[in-house]
Amino acid sequence: MSVSDQDRVVVARKHTMIQTFRTVAWSFFGVRKAADHESDFSAVSPVHVVVAGVIGALVLVLVLASLVNWVLSSGIAA
Repeated sequence: MSVSDQDRVVVARKHTMIQTFRTVAWSFFGVRKAADHESDFSAVSPVHVVVAGVIGALVLVLVLASLVNWVLSSGIAA
């Protein structure tokens, strides 16, 4: 791969942060077509994926902790 080919690969990454969050959310869900997976991950920035993954994991943990807290405080689990 020549330098110009590498430049084209870097320039070709055009996903926004919102699209990256959507891609990471589908990854958390675990259902994805192979073609969509390849097209998404060829267009996202690795830094965006890491940031979206960390934020997504934090949101997931907070939602689950809140749900458990609500169930335990409401007396449903008694």
